[in-house]
Amino acid sequence: MNPRISMITLGVRDLAAAVAFYEQGLGFPRMESPPEVAFFTLNGTWLGLYAREALAEDATVSPEGSGFEGFTLSHNVASEAEVEQVMGQALAAGATLVKPAQKVSWGGYAGYFKDPDGHLWEVAHNPLFWVGPPDTRA
Repeated sequence: MNPRISMITLGVRDLAAAVAFYEQGLGFPRMESPPEVAFFTLNGTWLGLYAREALAEDATVSPEGSGFEGFTLSHNVASEAEVEQVMGQALAAGATLVKPAQKVSWGGYAGYFKDPDGHLWEVAHNPLFWVGPPDTRA
């Protein structure tokens, strides 16, 4: 097996609102998608948004759930200032602050927010090494 995560699909309560948060609010590049799903390309993986009830039905599990889902999505950036910028952008787009960006025990700088559906995101700068695919910004 060649290990990779090809796509992360989030079950959302309101697809239009979730699309607006990720596309207009965070600036994620949206791909052409069928009306019942939205796909965004994220430098090495895709993010999918799909109705929570339909995604649960597809997986044959209950759509009920709250609190900590047992995982976070992480967005690693090149500097502490960029952590602050991304956190501010997310909050302005309607995210909820969970943990303000701050120095962390492992030597980096990170904060957490929840998207409008409660999915937990970490925004982090790791000064020790780069995490993820190469940063292709010019």
